[in-house]
Amino acid sequence: MATASVSFKSREDHRKQLELEEARKAGLAPAELDEDGNEINPHIPQYMSSAPWYLNAEKPSLKHQRKWKSDPNYTKAWYDRGARLYQANKYRKGACQNCGAMTHDKKSCMERPRNVGAKWTNMDIAPDEKVESFELDYDGKRDRWNGYDTSTYSRVILDYEAREEARKKFLKEQQLKKLEEKDGEQDGENAGSEEDEEDGLKIDEAKVDESAQMDFAKVEKRVRTTGGGSTGTVRNLRIREDTAKYLLNLDVNSAYYDPKTRSMREDPLPDADPNDKFYVGDNQNRQSGQALEFKQLNVHAWEAFDKGQDFHMQAAPSQAELLFKSFLVKKEKLKSEGKDKIMEKYGNAASEEPIPRELLLGQSEKEIEYDRTGRIIKGQVEDY
Repeated sequence: MATASVSFKSREDHRKQLELEEARKAGLAPAELDEDGNEINPHIPQYMSSAPWYLNAEKPSLKHQRKWKSDPNYTKAWYDRGARLYQANKYRKGACQNCGAMTHDKKSCMERPRNVGAKWTNMDIAPDEKVESFELDYDGKRDRWNGYDTSTYSRVILDYEAREEARKKFLKEQQLKKLEEKDGEQDGENAGSEEDEEDGLKIDEAKVDESAQMDFAKVEKRVRTTGGGSTGTVRNLRIREDTAKYLLNLDVNSAYYDPKTRSMREDPLPDADPNDKFYVGDNQNRQSGQALEFKQLNVHAWEAFDKGQDFHMQAAPSQAELLFKSFLVKKEKLKSEGKDKIMEKYGNAASEEPIPRELLLGQSEKEIEYDRTGRIIKGQVEDY
């Protein structure tokens, strides 16, 4: 979350601020807007989103992360190769002693060294070159196609067309040659093999190998290994016939889809039958499986740290996991001990032991009246 300026907040305000940030990260609350009305990514760390105090930022913004020095001298132009300017008729003071151009000296002259330079002959004065000086931006310095003349690509097209024509001509000659050999030979046994050879020479440009069609979903990516990394093949596991998650519900007010992370946390069809749905949102993965266990581990680490335990989940994950396991063992042990004490004191109605007869038949509708001393006034006690 981008903060405008550092100000004092009470504990309650700070708690509400943290809850709002968690809701924005989960997609339950709309993202914060900056001065220009653009949404601010809630996953940006605080040390990047917080503006320095000396900027006196009144509203949340990320302008302090952008380049605020814009140089208008940057250009996308390139050198005009081979351009010539003014050509003098006689030698000028300060010009090249070899060719007579004013744009360079004798040491950097690219012409053939003359027996007698233009300074002394005053003849064949070379024209001045067009010297340009401009500053390129970061992308312009690293653009390998900067200054490329697109009109020269027609030569490449002509080369490929000439190569294709030569290939077709060669194949046609080969086919005619095979047909002539077939007509000249009278052996019927070799006819079948010659037909196979002829079919092998025919090349169908529209034919596509089935193995190439099967690799439509293959993605080449860099896989990190201890040896420095190697290129591996990773296939996209989603079937192309399945409907994309952002097309399940085209309502604008339905579940939000983040195109950058390709995530849709909420259920796009909450009113549909659960048996007919194959996608219920990414939050389902966070509330089941190992994700829930990892969440419980984080909560235990936070609560233990607040109570004085000196360990951190990110700094020592193995220690945090061992402590969490020991905590679960102790918790289960205390729970069983408490259960045993209750059963020892009050008994277990679900056990297989027979119920005592005095408890089973100890209650009846007969009324017995006692006096203050405990003597029976009315009724009679039955012995079992």
